[in-house]
Amino acid sequence: MQFMLDQIDDKVEFFEAHDLVTLEKKIQEKIDLNKAILLEVHHVSHTMAADSKTNKPYFTAMVHFKRKKL
Repeated sequence: MQFMLDQIDDKVEFFEAHDLVTLEKKIQEKIDLNKAILLEVHHVSHTMAADSKTNKPYFTAMVHFKRKKL
């Protein structure tokens, strides 16, 4: 029986929230988790839109993680 481990080179994750504080908290939690598997933030993209039903702001973010260079 052969056991192989592959490293993750790239990972993209998406986040959403109704306020920036919650969005930042979600992203920071994932950053901390991904550090354990040797991934670091490569790029962050975010947007803000108004919810069509409530007219309240709605925030989304895309975070691109890449393998840490040792």
